[in-house]
Amino acid sequence: MRLEKKAYAKINLGLDVTGKRADGYHIVRMIMQNVDLFDTLTFEDNETGEVNLTASSERIPTDDSNLICKVAHQLQKEYGVTRGANIHLIKRIPVAAGMAGGSTDGAAAYMALNELWSLGLDKTKLCELAVKLGADIPYCIIGGTALAEGIGEELTVISDMPKCSIVIAKPAIDVSTGWVYKELDSNEIAEHPDIDGIKAAIEGGDINEMCRLIGNVLEPVTAGKYTVIPEIEKILEDNGAIRAFMTGSGPTVFAIYDDATKAKEGFEAVKRSALAPELFLSGPINPNL
Repeated sequence: MRLEKKAYAKINLGLDVTGKRADGYHIVRMIMQNVDLFDTLTFEDNETGEVNLTASSERIPTDDSNLICKVAHQLQKEYGVTRGANIHLIKRIPVAAGMAGGSTDGAAAYMALNELWSLGLDKTKLCELAVKLGADIPYCIIGGTALAEGIGEELTVISDMPKCSIVIAKPAIDVSTGWVYKELDSNEIAEHPDIDGIKAAIEGGDINEMCRLIGNVLEPVTAGKYTVIPEIEKILEDNGAIRAFMTGSGPTVFAIYDDATKAKEGFEAVKRSALAPELFLSGPINPNL
């Protein structure tokens, strides 16, 4: 049996940190949104019990440190699965970009192996298993537009984001999420985004109000060190974006446009600047539709 899955990237339309648990996990409130940028994973059953992973990029580890392999081994152990899988990953989502590239591949593995190995698990159960391996994976399993709370695993699905065009730009730097949160902990958060306001704007279909309220408490940390982030944002906003902002812990910038022609102009302007070698024209997507 052979299965193919698309693993969609995400952006944060809002990201707030409201505290920290005793175990070190940060308590968050986030508005998560899938975008039409995806990795492709293929899965084939094998009788050896081995999990064999190959990838299109040399930057991707293919040993047991990869989240895809961790998912497979977790399911084998939890449900006594004796079969294995041959898995191939075609990587398109930028690495270390704040777009949940690893988590979404892990989510695809849960969905595919559940089917490949006939486990019969629903999404609620998959999310319970997934949070043990990563706080972003449950969202990537649910997908679409969602409010994420707790450590990211408490999910409330909300209305689809208004239609728009999105430019995604990743500069040639990698950012450690651990470093960003450590820096955040050492400073007082100056301004918390209005997560409830963003949610209300999305549900009301008001893209301008949504963009006005977009906020990310991690941006001052990452952009404070890497000035290329605000440089890219300025280029995009100077070329018609309603708003440009950093997603996750960065360094990727996304810009929201209400006009596809303007989005193309913004894309070309960043391309000319050579500030972001990984550059995409995209849009919001609900993988469940």
